[in-house]
Amino acid sequence: MRGTLMRLLGRVAFGLLAPVLVVACESGDHELSPLFQENQASSSLIAEPHVASARSLFEYVTDRARRLARTSYETAEFSLPHGMLNLDYDQYRSIRFRPDAALWRDNSRFEIQLFHPGYLYDEPVRINVVRNEQIVELPFDASLFLYDGTAAPVAGLVTRELGYAGFRIHYPLNDAAIKDEVAVFLGASYFRLVGPGQVYGLSSRGLAVDIGLNKAEEFPSFREFWLVQPDPEATTLTMYALLDSPSLSGAYRFELEPGINTALQVDARIFGRRDITKLGVAPMSSMFLYDQNPRPFFDDFRGQVHDSDGAMVHTGDGEWIWRPLNNGPGTNVTSLSEGTPKGFGLFQRDRSFANYLDLEALYDRRPSEWVEVGEPSWGDGHLELLSFQTRNEFNDNAALYWVPDQPLKAGEQRSFRYRLITLDGDHPVQTVGHVGRTRIGIDDFARATASNERSPRRVVVDFVGGDVSRLDEVVPVAVLDAPSGTTSDLNVQALPNGEGWRAAFQLKPRGGKSTDLRLRLEVEGRRVTETWSYTWNPQ
Repeated sequence: MRGTLMRLLGRVAFGLLAPVLVVACESGDHELSPLFQENQASSSLIAEPHVASARSLFEYVTDRARRLARTSYETAEFSLPHGMLNLDYDQYRSIRFRPDAALWRDNSRFEIQLFHPGYLYDEPVRINVVRNEQIVELPFDASLFLYDGTAAPVAGLVTRELGYAGFRIHYPLNDAAIKDEVAVFLGASYFRLVGPGQVYGLSSRGLAVDIGLNKAEEFPSFREFWLVQPDPEATTLTMYALLDSPSLSGAYRFELEPGINTALQVDARIFGRRDITKLGVAPMSSMFLYDQNPRPFFDDFRGQVHDSDGAMVHTGDGEWIWRPLNNGPGTNVTSLSEGTPKGFGLFQRDRSFANYLDLEALYDRRPSEWVEVGEPSWGDGHLELLSFQTRNEFNDNAALYWVPDQPLKAGEQRSFRYRLITLDGDHPVQTVGHVGRTRIGIDDFARATASNERSPRRVVVDFVGGDVSRLDEVVPVAVLDAPSGTTSDLNVQALPNGEGWRAAFQLKPRGGKSTDLRLRLEVEGRRVTETWSYTWNPQ
């Protein structure tokens, strides 16, 4: 849990409490959990229960977002007690939600557990529950938590009106008799999903603002949530959220479907409060420290350390692109495709424990995540990959997101629909061969010379699976594009046991500058593999 927990707890919550419509449920309803029953008594009455319907609730949240965007951004007017702000990591981890107090316990396949405010989460969010088209706010209740060890003095410091840091969703994902954690919403607009057998890894976000620019990035926050109580046997959970930041506001509708590939349908309506230079849609972030290529800075028993090892794109014209992640140097922003793609995501392709040897972080079980772009079309734009150098595994240093060509202006509205899907190492729709390995090192013929960044490099890319594994006697042709630098000795060889094909070439960097490379295999002009995309940096 080392890497997972540190990055999960490292998201700073910017949630700001706002006025909320509260409608009390009928008294004496024995189907409600203890949490729901206790909060019911303190809820005030407002005679507008119709806003809780599936259709009108989204319109209500949308109207809230629209009106917020017409006003000046307001920061929180409250602060947590000093003793909660000074909690360290171990103290915060020692505050545990009582599982027997979970929302909808024994009344649904889904259960909700809440996160305690404090530590990094100094501006809690407001959480509401919707049942029978009625809304109940969940005020903070310290009795729902266990305060172990050094966290004991924290008990009772938080007042009821402050709210919670976030929540996590449990569902019988791996075993029908056990409700496993399947999703978590915690910190700013961050959330995470897992599928069967997976552990938390990369993170998704509601939106990115001014990411990858020469100025501070803005982090919009989910200020408020509405959780719709599902029927007892329902396999889908519906949620709504209100997003807010100095530059924009937004209304979100989520439909969570746990399963073999856990999916989250996202409908977002965004309203500009002021002009925004750069909008990042469907952003996700991950950590890449090192893989099996040379790793001069890391003295570690583990062969690889990363949550994701590459970015994959399915372009609008049907091309599949694979970009291996790397760790620096510096900060790099790369455009991977133009227009609106069919889909994109960050993948953890290498699922072999032997390549990680980490029994705590379990990097071989981290999820891959895919964005399936919905209708209507997102319009003109490009997909962007941001990466920067890190020396530890506790910081995400890679982000993938789509950027519209037209910046969002104050007073404008945009809508985006997409579906997030958790996968293992492969995409089930991809039929062309994919990159199985990327290896880069000094060329054998250059070993007699000094080994430095200007020495010729030998680049080896192995393509496996899909179409490329069914070529039999046909030898594919390698198509290499290298706008800068000099390449030579391009050749294709079959891998042992019919596994696939290896394309290799020599690269001579030009003047110590970085080199963009694209490589794929074809048969009679037909692509039989995805396109390997890579930027070689001589440093």
